[in-house]
Amino acid sequence: MQGLHLTADLHDCRCAPEWLTDSALLGEHCLQAVAAAGLQAVAHVFHTFPATDQGLGGVTATVLLAESHLCVHTWPEQRAATLDVYVCNFGGDHSAKAQALMLAMTTLFQPCQIAQHALQRG
Repeated sequence: MQGLHLTADLHDCRCAPEWLTDSALLGEHCLQAVAAAGLQAVAHVFHTFPATDQGLGGVTATVLLAESHLCVHTWPEQRAATLDVYVCNFGGDHSAKAQALMLAMTTLFQPCQIAQHALQRG
């Protein structure tokens, strides 16, 4: 049960608008970032929400990992996103992999402001 749980609230994202509205595009990036960090995806769900009066709908991208999960939520009307990375494993410390995944996801969105938190669990 021990692991590292990272969260980030990203504000004023300067990324291309598609990263905030296209679930297939964002989902593919999530899967690539997971693999690049040395983690193992075992399932995923990528969902685009319907448009509102304020514009295109946001996206939720969730990747279930053998080590736990990655979850991304976007709010295109606010140019914002939230990230949640939890990596746990009895066999070893995967904190560096969690941090690499968080960095890859944060870099994608190019936020002007970031509020990050880290929690050692277990």
